[in-house]
Amino acid sequence: MEKKEFGRIKDGSMAYLYTLRNKNGMCAAVTDFGAALVSLWVPNEKGEKIDVVLGYDDAAGYEAGEAALGACVGRNANRIGGAVFELNGITYKLEDNDNGNNLHSGSQYYHKRIWTVEEVKDDRIVFLLRSPDNDQGYPGSLAMRASYMLGEENTLRLTYEAVPDKDTIINMTNHSYFNLNGHGSGSIVNHFMKIDADYYTKADAKSIPTGEIAEVEGTPMDFRDGQQIREGIDADYEAIKFGGGYDHNWVLKNNGKFAKVAEAAGDKSGIRMEVWTDMPGMQVYTANFLDHEPGKGGLHYQRRWAVCFETQYFPDAIHHEHFPGPVCRAGKTYKTATEYRFSL
Repeated sequence: MEKKEFGRIKDGSMAYLYTLRNKNGMCAAVTDFGAALVSLWVPNEKGEKIDVVLGYDDAAGYEAGEAALGACVGRNANRIGGAVFELNGITYKLEDNDNGNNLHSGSQYYHKRIWTVEEVKDDRIVFLLRSPDNDQGYPGSLAMRASYMLGEENTLRLTYEAVPDKDTIINMTNHSYFNLNGHGSGSIVNHFMKIDADYYTKADAKSIPTGEIAEVEGTPMDFRDGQQIREGIDADYEAIKFGGGYDHNWVLKNNGKFAKVAEAAGDKSGIRMEVWTDMPGMQVYTANFLDHEPGKGGLHYQRRWAVCFETQYFPDAIHHEHFPGPVCRAGKTYKTATEYRFSL
């Protein structure tokens, strides 16, 4: 484990960068600002180390950035329709920050705060964020723990754990932008992608689910056998046109068990990544709205330079009784894990 200064944010606080390494030379760099994944160096087929996630050079970049690169997103990731929900007969009004809806819990983001480093070991780091009652408009206080563990088999494991003192919504995800050819290598449309899902949640033009669980069969949403992303990303299909490409939640087939749900591979690097999770849904986002975003090493990231695999409860699940529920009851433990497994 290596620790170094990562620059100051506007209030004068110093952020730090922590780097984990395994015996194969794989490295994961994370910061206490937003508990974000900054860099992930993976060996390619030539034995060269390739940084496969988009990011910023310092904490100021993460503070100013608008794309949530590498972020731990909470208390509720994705969208809540109308920026309002009812729980136990009480109506909770959230910030409208996305066309009349609430996205990633509003502008008081978890990923724009400095987290406390609670535990550091050779292969893992645990970040802690205390979230008070009514934080972002949600009921209940909790201590959210986000941990990164780098395994010797080139696996990066992310876990989230919290126990609220009131019934509340909890739906954490990681918003890393992956480019398996390297973070500055351009478009990912030639990446191979496979998703183990027979259905996706149909959404309206504002990305709010209609409630319909739609079949992928015969549509550009069908990645069960795997194909290049380019095959359907510009299809004349309502969901694709609404999202400007892929920006949709797939209904995973893991039945609540920790299992492999997706894989991707860089067409130039030979790097292959598997996604494993216990969550029921996964938002796949092909960075359709990146627009000259200032990134690491003086780069400016452009549209479709990355793909995100955001494991989660379904968007707007609080408003759809047939969706897996994002409500965590008082005194109960919210705990989930996602792994990114790399090979050639």
